[in-house]
Amino acid sequence: MAGRVEGKVAFITGAARGQGRSHAVRLAQEGADIIAVDICKPIEGVLIPPSTPQDLAETADLVKSHNRRVVTAEVDVRDYEALKAAVDDGVEQLGRLDIIVANAGIGNGGDTLANTKERDWQDMIDVNLSGVWKTVKAGVPHLVAGGRGGSIILTSSVGGLKAYPHTGHYVAAKHGVVGLMRTFAVELGQHMIRVNSVHPTHVNTPMVMNEGTYRMFRPDLENPGPDDIAPICQMFHTLPIPWVEPEDISNAVLFLASEESRYITGVTLPIDAGSCLK
Repeated sequence: MAGRVEGKVAFITGAARGQGRSHAVRLAQEGADIIAVDICKPIEGVLIPPSTPQDLAETADLVKSHNRRVVTAEVDVRDYEALKAAVDDGVEQLGRLDIIVANAGIGNGGDTLANTKERDWQDMIDVNLSGVWKTVKAGVPHLVAGGRGGSIILTSSVGGLKAYPHTGHYVAAKHGVVGLMRTFAVELGQHMIRVNSVHPTHVNTPMVMNEGTYRMFRPDLENPGPDDIAPICQMFHTLPIPWVEPEDISNAVLFLASEESRYITGVTLPIDAGSCLK
């Protein structure tokens, strides 16, 4: 079924690489034009190598390869005014807004919750929770003004549905995203704007595939890599796989963005290989 979001415009945060890039490309494949934003620089205390302006440009090229238009901006989701300016400019160039994908997020820290540094806590909440709120806040006026309804998809996590040790600040932020999703769904339903969240397990992106994660999962090894953590990651799941691919999340995002889910709102959708069953 081609053209499932034909003629629509999607605003996507964290679009330079990983899940965000995958969402941009998948929606473009199905006919959407894209407003793609990403911080494209380091955040202090986040050890995962940051995205770059070149990454964001590559995302734009991939969208254009599907004959779709794209507007990009280097924006920190903690900065509401910059987010608003980016989406306003994108709508001015592309003519409308139909879909918001609040995907940008970070991973930092790794201590127990009682020992988490205040800076790590604040950065996590500011990006992974407040940044989601600010993204939706920046885009919603365009959805309402369009009068065509719309779809908002928030990226949470399996950690937004259950707890894990040593990631308490992340778990708290991702649980908070569920609260945002449900409240936005109640408040925006009158405008036929649907709001749902996706809850990935481990995804094969730089957020998981990095030296810090390898060492956290396998502190017993001097130079651990993906093959070393795969058996541990698989233990989280009911299906016999260690992680899913970005495209697996993008397929869920596409479904929630399309008219196929036109009466689905307020839903937490796990893409988790059965992790929530454990």
